Amino acid sequence: MTADEARITNSTCGTIIATRARFAVKRAERRRGLLNRDSIEPGEALVFPRCRQVHMFGMKFPIDVLFLDRESGAVRCVRELAPGHLSPWVRRARTAIELPAGTLEATDTH
Repeated sequence: MTADEARITNSTCGTIIATRARFAVKRAERRRGLLNRDSIEPGEALVFPRCRQVHMFGMKFPIDVLFLDRESGAVRCVRELAPGHLSPWVRRARTAIELPAGTLEATDTH
């Protein structure tokens, strides 16, 4: 893990959701997201602070998306969001975490 990466844990059941989470804070990082990639590896995550919805326009692979509230509690889990689709707009969300498809189920995150 590098200095600009973090670990994400499901504190309710103690499972590790991601071991290499990067934060998309700068405008260019947020615009680029996971575009131009062929996949996201197990253990990886991309965290978007101040985010209530994500889109999959231009993406090549499905992902799981975890939306968190101000207290970092899960408020919505979107499993297998397909390329070309838009996630629901989650009013209570303050952060969106993009994960490899299947991660939410594998870590019992809901």
